[in-house]
Amino acid sequence: MSVEPTGPLNAETSEALPVTLTERAAKRIAEILKAESGPSMLRLAVTGGGCSGFQYDFCLDESRNADDLLIARDGAVVLIDPMSLDFLKGAQIDFVDEMIGAAFKVINPNATASCGCGTSFSV
Repeated sequence: MSVEPTGPLNAETSEALPVTLTERAAKRIAEILKAESGPSMLRLAVTGGGCSGFQYDFCLDESRNADDLLIARDGAVVLIDPMSLDFLKGAQIDFVDEMIGAAFKVINPNATASCGCGTSFSV
């Protein structure tokens, strides 16, 4: 008896994705990518720094490395390198639009603490 994975699947491997995108995040990423002149993807990386030890870094990238995780949903394409993925397994990328501003928010179950602005964390 086989058990089907739950949640979004990686189209390349048919395995459950270790990081997911909310519908709001996918919509906003797709809007950003559509406005670019050439083909591009959103890259999410974890880097050292920030007030809690690690921080999320979002940037546009035109190429995918062979070992990148590719997440695609509704026209949005996100790349995550393997080292960053170690910190992001089980995370969800969301987009929030609040009175103080609009931003991508990473809901990361691996973070033991985070700063008030939500852009840096510790494990």
